[in-house]
Amino acid sequence: MRARLYLSIAAQANTLEGHNNPVIVIGGGAAGILAAISAGRSGSDVILCERMNRLGRKVLASGNGRCNLLNDRLDSSFYNPSSKHLVETAFSRFGKREILDFFLELGLHVYSDGGRIFPVTNQSSSVLKVLEMELKRLSVCVEYNFNVTGITYANGSFIVSSDSGKSLAGRSVVIACGGKSYPALGSDGSAYKIAKNLGHTIVEPVPAAVPLLAKNETCHVLQGQKICAHVKGLVDGKTVSEASGDLLFTKYGLSGTAILDISRELSVAINRHNTTDLAVRVDMAPFINRDELETEISERVKKGVAAEDLLIGILPNKFGMALKKDLISKDPASIAESLKERRFKVTGTRGWNEADFTAGGIDVKGICEKSLESKARSGLFFSGEILDVDGKRGGYNLAWAWSSGFIAGQEAAAYA
Repeated sequence: MRARLYLSIAAQANTLEGHNNPVIVIGGGAAGILAAISAGRSGSDVILCERMNRLGRKVLASGNGRCNLLNDRLDSSFYNPSSKHLVETAFSRFGKREILDFFLELGLHVYSDGGRIFPVTNQSSSVLKVLEMELKRLSVCVEYNFNVTGITYANGSFIVSSDSGKSLAGRSVVIACGGKSYPALGSDGSAYKIAKNLGHTIVEPVPAAVPLLAKNETCHVLQGQKICAHVKGLVDGKTVSEASGDLLFTKYGLSGTAILDISRELSVAINRHNTTDLAVRVDMAPFINRDELETEISERVKKGVAAEDLLIGILPNKFGMALKKDLISKDPASIAESLKERRFKVTGTRGWNEADFTAGGIDVKGICEKSLESKARSGLFFSGEILDVDGKRGGYNLAWAWSSGFIAGQEAAAYA
């Protein structure tokens, strides 16, 4: 009886020749590829649907083309708090050791650079190639230019429809379509609507690891200048994040690794909650404490050093002219304060094309922690960035993609 029901549903879809009741994976990024591989290794017939004309475009772009696979310190503390239990459960099944073994089995050798793990080739193309080789070995069918517009369910089978009019039928589905960051690379957030139609709640997605807008004359004058700084993100006057690293001044505000590392909390506040009291406090000279800096400037003032030259050897030469209004008084205490606690009012963030990650997505409360299966629809699984799971920079988001993708594919294959 079940076979007849399946055939009646499949008759409505253009199920590919030779494929019988397959696992359908939607999204050909890191999570989707791992889902397809794990489902294929479990013995299932698998169809991988990708809206672009090739797989893994974000994988190729990750780590500035080096592909930061994961991190030596891999635990839930590096992810948004609401995802803590989901991430812990996933890593207990497919964590650091399992991810490393998976890639070594595929022939990819890796090394650690300050805790960040990269392929020894330093080429993300090596990572994508070994994954594509495994898909081929497992005879996973890849449907390119398949832009999914809807998923329906009836009588134990899913029908996955595309904008071309083509549709596929399968017994289980893994949605791994990504978030909204870098839409040109394949993920534009269109799958949120599909998930919502299937009964899921969406936590409003906002850009994360993103440059910040700050209307400030100093930024404009210093655009293109980069320094090592310690920065703090402030919301309503309270510190919500802090980091050390590169600070890049731009014509629109602030960027650099330190800013990307503190941006998530500010982005959530301004883009999701419409908070207006946002700022970044910058220590431009973190290598010297305030008292020592004040003493250093005082000695220079006593020697008769010109105001615009007081910072020579402390900051790049251009800073003397850019901060001349602060230096003209030649007051060591006020100058030290202006360098150690310089405040920039934040007015917004840059857009999705400049965001490394997405904060937000499918609410994890609607997902079974152990299997990543939907609580609203049996046989429907989720993995990767489409979920409200986001990690720090340093390989954490790709690690989540590998882990959740592998688990979701394995569970989708076991679903009957």
